[in-house]
Amino acid sequence: MRVKICGITNNDDAQAAVESGADALGFVFAKSSRRVTKEQAKDSIERLPPFVSPVGVFVDEEVATIKGICSFCGIHTVQLHGNEDPLYIHDLKGYKIIKAFRIKEEDDLVCLSQYKPHAFLLDSYVKGVMGGTGMAFNWEIARQAHNYGNIILSGGLTPENITEAVRIVRPYAVDVSSGVESSPGKKDEELMRRFIMNAKFWED
Repeated sequence: MRVKICGITNNDDAQAAVESGADALGFVFAKSSRRVTKEQAKDSIERLPPFVSPVGVFVDEEVATIKGICSFCGIHTVQLHGNEDPLYIHDLKGYKIIKAFRIKEEDDLVCLSQYKPHAFLLDSYVKGVMGGTGMAFNWEIARQAHNYGNIILSGGLTPENITEAVRIVRPYAVDVSSGVESSPGKKDEELMRRFIMNAKFWED
């Protein structure tokens, strides 16, 4: 099971996530309490060891801006968390694309068929909030999304519920932010360690 720790805001948290076993780290370049500058992200990314992937998180950003930030920071995977359409993804050819969708009911899965990203991230729907809500959604719906491609499960995941979430959904990967924080934008090393251990070493 692959684990992404999202909303990394400082070097200490980045290193703690790596030492806890994270496979990927998310750096948010959109309006958020976890937003970072490209300079902050680059500093953390340059310290990452091999095989840990940095991911840039954007919301309805200009393609040229995304490319500029990614080039500056050394990011090759882009997570789109807004209302980007399929043509927008085509314009980012050359990057690994994660397209996020906010899920409230089964019908919300229908639009996935229009997209061809490298993975779909399924998050909870909260009106007016594009991500990082800390709220879970019905995991039985997420399980039905496998026909569309690789599924990354997000939304309200914690060290306490991640084993059950993985057992039900069997996702390609899981993504957590607020569920391993002591406060918005500040990760808790013990919570990250427990989350990653429970995600990677769950049993049926």
